[in-house]
Amino acid sequence: MAFSEFGDLFFVLFQMICVILVAAYLITRTASFTRVLDGLVTWKSQAILILLFGALSIYGTESGITILGATANVRDLGPMVGGLACGPVVGLGAGLIGAAYRFSLAGFTAVPCSAATILAGLFGGLIFLLSGRKFVGIHGAVLFAIGMEAFHMGITLLLCRPFDQALTVVREVALPMIIANAIGVFIFALIIGNLITERQTKAERDAYLSELERKKAELRIAHDIQMSFLPERLPDVPGLDIAAFSLPAKEVGGDFYDAIPLSGQRIAFVIADVAGKGVPAALFMALSRTVLRANALIPRSARDAVREANALIAADAKSGMFVTLFYAVVDPVKKTLTYVNAGHNPPLLFRSGSERVLELKGTGIILGVMPDADYGEETLALEKNDLVLLYTDGVTEAIDSHEEQFGEQRLIETVMGCRDLPSREIVDRIRRAVADFSGDEPQFDDQTLMVLRVV
Repeated sequence: MAFSEFGDLFFVLFQMICVILVAAYLITRTASFTRVLDGLVTWKSQAILILLFGALSIYGTESGITILGATANVRDLGPMVGGLACGPVVGLGAGLIGAAYRFSLAGFTAVPCSAATILAGLFGGLIFLLSGRKFVGIHGAVLFAIGMEAFHMGITLLLCRPFDQALTVVREVALPMIIANAIGVFIFALIIGNLITERQTKAERDAYLSELERKKAELRIAHDIQMSFLPERLPDVPGLDIAAFSLPAKEVGGDFYDAIPLSGQRIAFVIADVAGKGVPAALFMALSRTVLRANALIPRSARDAVREANALIAADAKSGMFVTLFYAVVDPVKKTLTYVNAGHNPPLLFRSGSERVLELKGTGIILGVMPDADYGEETLALEKNDLVLLYTDGVTEAIDSHEEQFGEQRLIETVMGCRDLPSREIVDRIRRAVADFSGDEPQFDDQTLMVLRVV
């Protein structure tokens, strides 16, 4: 059957390509093809791909259209793509299969057509190697297909005789075959490109998830380590009822509290807030807590303990971090509380039988800024049923959905409503009040409480 109209011939060739592309999509999803993409080339996978792309080449020949004794087809598509995507072994092998089948059909164009099919696979494989054993991409593949089919027409004119007949055939089939094969390679390249992008995206996603899981694991470990710095249980002190609570805004935070037994039945209470959040704050918290505890255990005044701790912390605070701190020494025998407030928000003293609330205001600057900073100390007499509330600003600055802060007044009202309860219940009441106020609104600061009741 002869076709003289370009449109008719091209339509038939395009129908061939549609069939081939379905098979091509299936080929790209095989384990053998994906191994090649991963650089895991084996003789088995190459053999399978040679057979698959070779079968495509045979189909391209079998579904062709005879024109003046020559066949217009897309036989070169299989070897070209096999070489471009999988390397010279696959390309050449597929080309040999397609060429052998075409040569068996004879005809005056058998030799140039067979040679062109072999060279299509071989040249495609060489381009694969020159591209660093990677697919050349859409633009490169299409240009190669155009050039290869033009070369096919050239060797047909060179080798076929009579020349006039060869020229007539080339005039009829050259443009449709060039366009059809170029379109076929273009769509095939899209399929391969999408597959490569899909695999890269999956690899990046897997790497991201793996890294995320690793960081989560590290944060869980950091959280556990940080929690180990807080007292596992508060000491039993005659004459005092003590309770505490700490909730980091992130996996790890910068708040800490401590209760340090001293000589003479005294006990030191600490609450602190490191600037910043997350791992850096947690590390600085560990440093500050260790330094302060070490200085507290040396017999000295509260003032001297904080002053020496500040000198050591400031020497290591090269990152510009600092810590606010409230340090108090309670003597249950003498019923006194001696404190140093280093830039911390003032703890609240609720006097027994009184509605008056006393703020334990600052006696010096934050720790970690000036190594030679000095600190004052204050001493207060304690009475039975007095209550001291130590807290960090994450409590009063907790926000609701309207970005309104919980505030000091709500904190005072909450304590006033339960001041006669045990310290643990007071802590729980405050924690629930803050949680009810903020609701589901995410919080950006750590929340830490400590309650001391004189009993």
